[in-house]
Amino acid sequence: MKITALKSHVLAYELPQELGYSQQYYRRRTAHLVEVTTDTGITGWGECFGPGNVALANRVIVEKVIQPLILNDDPLDRDVIWHKVYNLLRDHGQKGMPIQALSGVDIALWDIAGKVAGLPVHKLIGGAHRQMVKAYGYGMMLKRQSLRDHVARFADEAAAIREMGFAATKMKVGLGPEKDIRLAQAVRRSIGDEFPFMVDANHCYTVSDALYVGRGLQELRPYWFEEPVAPEDLEGYRELRSKLDINIAGGEAEFTRWGWRRLLESRGLDIAQPEVCGLGGISEYLRVLALCHTHFTPVVNHVWGSAVSVAVNLQLLAALPALPGSLFPWEPMLEFDTTHNLFRDDLLTEKLDIQGQVKANGGMVRVPDGPGFGIEPDRDFIRHHALEE
Repeated sequence: MKITALKSHVLAYELPQELGYSQQYYRRRTAHLVEVTTDTGITGWGECFGPGNVALANRVIVEKVIQPLILNDDPLDRDVIWHKVYNLLRDHGQKGMPIQALSGVDIALWDIAGKVAGLPVHKLIGGAHRQMVKAYGYGMMLKRQSLRDHVARFADEAAAIREMGFAATKMKVGLGPEKDIRLAQAVRRSIGDEFPFMVDANHCYTVSDALYVGRGLQELRPYWFEEPVAPEDLEGYRELRSKLDINIAGGEAEFTRWGWRRLLESRGLDIAQPEVCGLGGISEYLRVLALCHTHFTPVVNHVWGSAVSVAVNLQLLAALPALPGSLFPWEPMLEFDTTHNLFRDDLLTEKLDIQGQVKANGGMVRVPDGPGFGIEPDRDFIRHHALEE
């Protein structure tokens, strides 16, 4: 069995309305899928983290840098392939876009392995600890509007996400420390005292501002405070964790086991959020997961992208052991973006229908049990949305 081609599919469409978070506003939704074909006719699908022009850069890395290195290799030798590519790219980037590109390729190789074995990927990892996964819905993005309008909209969106049936919700912040506390207060009032919510800053604060916001959040009891400071600021994370009575979450912008080793050893996280489509793929995710368990740090995967990413993460969350283990263990959750996303909702020939499942199953989602990731992208849909520039 040999790899015959790597193909990047960068997809794009214009959103019906502009969305934003603490770093930027955007109007175009993109996704970067990776297709690995073999001489037996079996095809694997993966996804690379990275929006917009980052996806275009990663496409070049996949097709012009990684593809020549692994053509004619056995796709089942995925760990051999991972280290071969990483070692040859090490001098040119141990983090960032080269690792994002490698992630999509590695994920596709796991899909192939599952199809060859006729098993879902969670079986290849070691089995399912759960057949159903709780899902939380995030929304409440930033827009070019007043604080008053933000407050009203966030309250409405939070209530709507709860009504959809999700087990928890997550909001964005980034207007400024005082305004952000006002937004969080509005969300808590809207959803009531017992419904879990999380706050995502996308690393927009200094440590002092994060402390100010965190202290304002404490009485609202968010389940976690996500990416409060820059991912490079490991000392800042540790200071926040030591001074705030809130779970500090982060890690979506960290890469490989080596980056994660430093992050975990700094003791700055209560909850780890690895991004499988960015940190190095499933092969590297499993090594990062082992490090998280070594440091007794619970894991809630970061999930952003298309239905491929959602399906991949459902397999990983099924295979994720409870930590530290108990009669009533802490359970991981699937992150689900409730904003407009055709690449999540319409990409597959057989839809995952996460929102329908959540509504019908009390906030729970089934883990697909077909071979590989149990999905098949719609090629006509891909052709229609392909970005050729």
